[in-house]
Amino acid sequence: MLKFTSALYLGLDHPSGALRSWSGLTTGSPAALGSLPGEVAVAADLAALVGCESAALAPSTLHAFWDLSCLWLEEQVSVYVDEGAYPLGRWGAARAAARGACVATFAHHDPDALARQLRKGSRKQGRPVVLTDGFCPQCGEMAPLKDYLQLSRRSGGALVVDDTQALGIFGAGPEAKAPYGTGGGGSLRWWNLQGPEVVMVCSMAKALGTPMAFVAGTRKLIRRYEMNGQTRVHSSPVSAADISAGDHALISNQHRGDTIRRRLAHLVKVFRSRLEPVGWRPLGGLFPVQAFPVPRESDALALYAALLRLGVEPVLQAAGHDGRRRIAFLITAKHSDEDVRHAAEAWLRAVLLRPAVRPAAAGE
Repeated sequence: MLKFTSALYLGLDHPSGALRSWSGLTTGSPAALGSLPGEVAVAADLAALVGCESAALAPSTLHAFWDLSCLWLEEQVSVYVDEGAYPLGRWGAARAAARGACVATFAHHDPDALARQLRKGSRKQGRPVVLTDGFCPQCGEMAPLKDYLQLSRRSGGALVVDDTQALGIFGAGPEAKAPYGTGGGGSLRWWNLQGPEVVMVCSMAKALGTPMAFVAGTRKLIRRYEMNGQTRVHSSPVSAADISAGDHALISNQHRGDTIRRRLAHLVKVFRSRLEPVGWRPLGGLFPVQAFPVPRESDALALYAALLRLGVEPVLQAAGHDGRRRIAFLITAKHSDEDVRHAAEAWLRAVLLRPAVRPAAAGE
């Protein structure tokens, strides 16, 4: 079975023999009482990578958003959530709502809709916080972060970006030779944005291949996060193995990340080059998640089963904010040119059996 199910886009491996050794996985103390060896250095390198002053590590983005919601409740903020935001960020907002915070959604990637929501708000509802993903794999587009940040600044608020998908893929100065940009620092680097209003929440478990997350922002905000985050007191911190793998991921990204990203972009182009001449334009552009929206549940299930019979395993995604299922091919740098050609041919063979699914359904 040829698998297109892994989000380890860069194909980075962190075998134990390549990692810095550790004397113990954990100290038994919560993160609030101190850091493990190497933790501060890795956090500082991550902050520099994404373009922020400071960062703090977390076991997952769920932990990170839970602890951010603690800060939101202290400030009495209003949270404005892009309706296409990933569930973990929405769960953090939901916790804030359950404790009395004002939470509203706005249309996906629509700055005008956000502006209308901000105008509806009042000072009594608290300082606005805008929550979005940096890149949305559901629609295959970058969020309009410049517009969101401008609106956040005008209202005296903050912009919180879940940049899990973009981290390790997108970077600074995209051009023809480097379509993802360079450095892999994510959405802020792509848009050349920075500012004290921005808070980044990122998992390293996608492109960088490490099951660990971090929050990045100003030094003041990160100090508050470290002092007041509840999971930093009541749950286990990141382990020494996570920290060592994170360090290895950063070194790998620095030394060969841009070369891998060029290879990955080439593979995505090979996949699309077989499909586009016959009318199929999967969502995602050059992002390594190439997705086909399928309006009807029965068609989505049938296509998925047909692809499995053809020896190709994609991801059958749950319905997104638009209510449609998607069949997604997750391409990694470990795939070969022949692998992605075979996957594209399998898709074309599968859709022949479902006449109701036509190229126009793929959208753009």
